[in-house]
Amino acid sequence: MNQLRSAGTVLVTGGASGLGAAVVTAVREAGGRPYVLDRATPDIDVEHGVVDLADTRAAEDAVRAAVEEVGGLDAVVAAAGTDRCGRLADVPGAEWDRVVLVNLLGTAAVVRAALPSLEERAGRVVTVASTLGLRALSDATAYCASKFGVVGFTRALAAETQGRIGVTLLLPGGMATHFFDDRAPQYKPGPDAKLNRPEDVARTVMFALRQPAGCEVRELVVTPSLEGSWP
Repeated sequence: MNQLRSAGTVLVTGGASGLGAAVVTAVREAGGRPYVLDRATPDIDVEHGVVDLADTRAAEDAVRAAVEEVGGLDAVVAAAGTDRCGRLADVPGAEWDRVVLVNLLGTAAVVRAALPSLEERAGRVVTVASTLGLRALSDATAYCASKFGVVGFTRALAAETQGRIGVTLLLPGGMATHFFDDRAPQYKPGPDAKLNRPEDVARTVMFALRQPAGCEVRELVVTPSLEGSWP
């Protein structure tokens, strides 16, 4: 099912907070059925599975269990993400690795496991990269590496699956979420920072999901009108 006007089952990673939670709400408002995969239990009453996407084999198993539970997927929105700011030499290796595991390898694992169901229903995938998937900054080697990887993964996936599923790459700028809460002060947005509301970015996700059969939004860059990280 390519239309989510009245129904559709959408797997949302990272759906317990931030952009993912906003997508869950938007899917419900469109008459769809969201299913959340997150390492945290959602605060709202929604079908979900708890899994750490850094464990890619566990992520695949969780997707397969979700497909079995809901009877198939019409879309996947890979919104889960994490970060660890700092100089390459100063960030512990395991923490650096985790960013790539969650953001890139976790995204690939989820899509891989969902692919048979998506192909059966001519479904859609929306991956979430970042403006820092196209523009590099100091003290962000892990995040940039992971998001540059999501860009490459998604473009290759679109080429590989064309005509079978729809694939959209979303590149958002800064959003007003709890994503920045555990950062050191120098890595947090300043008091005058212009950040998008996650609900507004979620609407762009729904725009991609609602395209008619045979029409795809391949890439979307969505930023605040005054965006410090773009272009």
